[in-house]
Amino acid sequence: MIEHLELFFKSIFVDNMVFAVFLGMCSYLAVSKKVATAVGLGAAVIFVLAITVPLNWLLDQYLLQPGALAWADGSANGEGFSGMDLGFLSFIMFIATIATMVQLVEIVVEKFSPSLYNSLGIFLPLIAVNCAILGGSLFMQSREIETFGLAVNYGVSSGIGWFLAILAIAAIREKIRYSNVPAPLRGLGITFIITGLMGIGFLSFGGMLTGGEEEAPAEPTAQVEKVKTEDAKVLAENTKIAE
Repeated sequence: MIEHLELFFKSIFVDNMVFAVFLGMCSYLAVSKKVATAVGLGAAVIFVLAITVPLNWLLDQYLLQPGALAWADGSANGEGFSGMDLGFLSFIMFIATIATMVQLVEIVVEKFSPSLYNSLGIFLPLIAVNCAILGGSLFMQSREIETFGLAVNYGVSSGIGWFLAILAIAAIREKIRYSNVPAPLRGLGITFIITGLMGIGFLSFGGMLTGGEEEAPAEPTAQVEKVKTEDAKVLAENTKIAE
């Protein structure tokens, strides 16, 4: 349970997709002019990450890793499929999964919310090539997420982190629209500055999940006493020689 909580909060605040590794910046900057639009795209990103990261975890564990096809090996001597390494197909398989889920999201949004579909425009189908979506699956693979439950947790929490980032910048941009911002900084200029400041703020969460320091194992008392006795004997012999 502790590892789930730690992964959840760490993925949202410490390893935030936008503020920690600056992934998904294109959609983050382009669709953050209005809060309503940002909420719609953020919800779509959460859904896609929550589905694609666990699916890609299954693909990685049972298809792509070296020896992952041992379950399909029916030979008596244990050789055959178990020796295959399909890791070179990771990018193709991950992107295919992501593209499928994005197409499903696009169909659902167009059916139930045409206004949101029109406001998102080209950026909704571009979720398929959003580096934050692919980055979630690649980070899952590189960090060697151990269980399917942790993969689901990581997908959902990473999506929530991206959602909070675009929601925060959209709310700020709506407010500063009526502020007296210097002309050279209006638009993306002040947005980049605010994003940098928010990234610095999110870095402060890094010290919250470091965990307690492990206590050094206590040395056996008998061993310590033995070392002290031997040191005393050596010191006495050296003193006699010096005299």
